[in-house]
Formats: sequence, structure tokens, C-alpha cells
Amino acid sequence: MDQVQQGSDVFFLLMGAILVFAMHGGFAFLEVGTVRHKNQVNALVKIMVDFAVSTVAYFFIGYWIAYGVTFLVDAATLSGSADGPYALQGASLVKFFFLCTFAAAIPAIVSGGIAERARFVPQCVATALLVGLAYPLMEGAIWNKNFGLQTEFFAPVLGAEFKDFAGSIVVHAFGGWVALAAVLRLGARLGRYDKGRGMGIPPSSIPWLAMGSWMLCVGWFGFNVMSAQSLKGISGLVAMNSLMAMAGGILSALIVGRNDPGFVHNGALAGLVAVCAGSDVMHPAGALATGAIAGGIFVQMFQVASSRWQIDDVLGVWALHGLCGLWGGIACGIFGLQALGGLGGVTFASQLVGSLLGAAFGFAAGTVIYLLVDLIFGFRMSPQDERQGADISIHKISANPEEDVRLGRI
Repeated sequence: MDQVQQGSDVFFLLMGAILVFAMHGGFAFLEVGTVRHKNQVNALVKIMVDFAVSTVAYFFIGYWIAYGVTFLVDAATLSGSADGPYALQGASLVKFFFLCTFAAAIPAIVSGGIAERARFVPQCVATALLVGLAYPLMEGAIWNKNFGLQTEFFAPVLGAEFKDFAGSIVVHAFGGWVALAAVLRLGARLGRYDKGRGMGIPPSSIPWLAMGSWMLCVGWFGFNVMSAQSLKGISGLVAMNSLMAMAGGILSALIVGRNDPGFVHNGALAGLVAVCAGSDVMHPAGALATGAIAGGIFVQMFQVASSRWQIDDVLGVWALHGLCGLWGGIACGIFGLQALGGLGGVTFASQLVGSLLGAAFGFAAGTVIYLLVDLIFGFRMSPQDERQGADISIHKISANPEEDVRLGRI
């Protein structure tokens, strides 16, 4: 029976890893549908290459920093034993796969913010630094209780350990605030703002954008529910809360965004981002409210950032992941309380402080990493390459090469 249980947990977590891996296709198509046609190939290639770079950096460095586990031993040891450091039937390996898909979400989030004007190789270097060094420090501190923050600060001083069940802060807020630092470093796209006035750049394909959103929504139930990491820990409450938060985000974005399809499809993601932290302790009504508030935050702050503050965040990843993730960490300390129908075990003070610290660390890490990358390699494409588009200038091929050849464009 122990072997069956172990095997079931391995399979369960493997399915979760596959679902979250599929979300990276969602990131890719969301960006493909949002950027201009001349940058669609670059969007697809970036997400795939970033995943590969993230996997290698996390395998050799990041996972060891976060959890103190190295994979530089023989395969027999890695496969596991009853009395060894690695769990039976490769359970430790499938856990790495699952958590690697989370780590790789950081550069996927950043990719949407810096689209259409970032150079390719410098971005890959930044990805390696983020996933190999910066993100594991955050992940290890919250999820593995490194550095004593959870046991020596949050629990005794603020009344409870900081809770982030599936990554509102560890993944989304961190990634969103890193992206803000990168966007500020790059500056706006050519022609985006003219003499202080914003010039709208419409998305290239609403269907592709919608496809990306749907892929992310489906995969998110692996992202949230399977964060339990075992069949014994699985809870239907997480699935229900994820569903309600998604619905709240959609309806809120529909109303606040005045039927705009881009806001509607991103509103679903805003709700899911926000509910990650407290999805295992909130009441479904609290999850609905969390998602609805997140949908409004995304629409309003995307418009304020792009129009009033002239921050050219192409996919609105700071508003979507940075701010909605920050709200989700705080919301866990509100709707997770027993007084508001939650399961308890959280405090508002712990969630507020932990959320703010996580966002601040993300912005600081992004500022340092992209400053270094810019100084060493040069982060921004030349004006000529940017006007031509990343597809031709970087990859030497467009999204529809046969059509371009027929018409004599290339």
C-alpha cells in the first residue's frame, strides 16, 4: 500500500507539472495575440527558450539554493530509496519538474512586459540570473523556511507564518515587480508616446490572445490544486475557490473595462493570480470577492500606468501579476480569517508585511539584474531593428514566411 500511495503521489504531481508546463503555451499565445504581427515569432521563441534556460539554471543552481538539494549524483540514488535523501520512485524528481514550471513562469511574465524592443541574448542572460539566483531566494524563504523569516519573524512577531499556498507573491507578485523594473529600464516602444500623448497600438489578434487566456485558465487548476503536492493534501476547496475567483475577475473586468475583450480575457487571469495565496483557506464567497477586486485593479491600473504614467508595459504584466498578486497575498489575510468564513491560521499583519516585502524584493532584484544586463550587453534593440520588428531582425523569418516571399517583402 505504501508503494501504491507513493506511486499515486508521483503520478498526481506529474500531471500537475504537465498542466503548468502547458500554461507556458498560454503565455506564448497571449503575447502573440497582443504584440504586432512583426513580433509574433519572437514572442513564441522567447517563451520556449526562456523555459529551457530556466530549466537548466534551476537544475544546476536554483533548486539547490531554494531547497538544498543537488541532482549531481548517480541515477540510482536519484531514483530514491527508503532510507536515502531522495524519495522513492523518483518523487523528488517530479517535484523538481513541478516547481521548475513555477520558476520558469518568472521570465514568461517578464516577457510580456518587455515585448517588441528587448534584445534576445541579454534577455536570456537575465532569465538565467532570475531563475538561478533571485527567485530561489524568495522561494526558499517562503516555501522552505530558509533564513528563519517564517519561524523567527512572521510567526512570533506577526502572529502567523506568511501564507502563500500557490504563489500569488512568490511567483506572480515577484515576477510582476521584476517586469516593472525591466520595463522602466527599457523605456517605451518607438512611437508609443508622442509629445506626451499616448498613441494606441492595437493587438494583432484577439483570437490568439483569447486562446492564450484559455490555456492559462485550464492549466491554472493544476497550478493551484496540485500545489498540495500529494493526494493526501488535495482539497476540492482550492478548485472551487479558483473557479469563483476566475469568474469574479471576468465579470469585474467586463464591467470596469466596458466590454473590452482584452480586459475580459485578462480579467480571468487577474482573479486566478489573486486567489493563489489563499485558495486553500478562503470561503468561495471570499474567493469571488478577491477575484472581482483583482479584475478591477487590473483594468484601472493598466489604464493609469499606460496613459497617465506612460509606462509601456505591453501586456500589462505589472498590473496583472505585480499588483493583483500583491492584492492576493493581502486578501489571504482578510478572507482567510475565520471571522469572514475562512479556515483561519493567518493574520492580516503577516500577510500585509510579507506581501509588501515580496513585491519590494522583486523590484529590487529586477532593477539590479536588468541594470547589469544593460550595462554589459545592451538591453534594447536598435531603432532600425525595432522598426523592422523582432521577427526579421532577430530570427530572420516572419510569422507568415510564404506570404512574405510571395509579396516580395523578404
